[in-house]
Amino acid sequence: MKSTNSSNKSLKIIELCHIAVFSAVIAAFALIPPIPMPGGVPMTLQTFAVPLAGVVLGAKKGTLSVLIYIMLGAFGAPVFQGMNGGFGVIFGPTGGFILAFPLMALMAGIGASSVEFNVRSTVKQVLWLVMGAVALYTIGMFWFVFIMSADIRTAFTACVLPFVPTEIIKIIMAAVIGRAVKLALTKTYNKTTKH
Repeated sequence: MKSTNSSNKSLKIIELCHIAVFSAVIAAFALIPPIPMPGGVPMTLQTFAVPLAGVVLGAKKGTLSVLIYIMLGAFGAPVFQGMNGGFGVIFGPTGGFILAFPLMALMAGIGASSVEFNVRSTVKQVLWLVMGAVALYTIGMFWFVFIMSADIRTAFTACVLPFVPTEIIKIIMAAVIGRAVKLALTKTYNKTTKH
C-alpha cells in the first residue's frame, strides 16, 4: 500500500513537471522571431506549440499548461511574442489569439484521447485540431475587429487568410509529433506505475 502511494506521488510530480515543461515550450516557441505579415499580425510558432501541449498532455493538463503560460505573460514575464509581457499585450490587436489558446489546447486534447494509431483515431485527432484552429482564428479575428475598429473583411485578410497554408502544416505536425511523444510518455507512466 505504501509503495502504491509513493508511486502515485511520483506520478503526480512527473505530471506537474510535464505541465511546467510545456508552459516553457510555448514560451520558447513565442521567442522564435516571427515572420512579419502585411496585415500586421505576425506568424509565430505558438500556434504549433499550443495544440502540441493538448495532444501530448491531454485536454486537462494541456489546457493548464497554456493557462500557466498566459498568466506568466499577463503578470509581466517576457514570454509573449517578441519577448513582451503584461496585460497590454493581451488587450492589444492580437490578444484574442492569446485568449483563445486554452480553447485550442483543450480541443486538441479532446481529440487525442487515444494513443492508438489507426484511421479512426487519426481522423478524430485531425478534426479536433482543425476545430481548435478555427476557434483560434475566429476569436482572434473578432478580437482584432473589436480592438482595431476594423471591418470583417480587413480582419479576415489580416488575421486568417495568410495563415491557412502554414496552419495546415502545423496541424499535421502537431498530430504526428504529438502522438509520438504522447505514446512515449504513456509507456513511461506505465513503467512508473508498475514499480
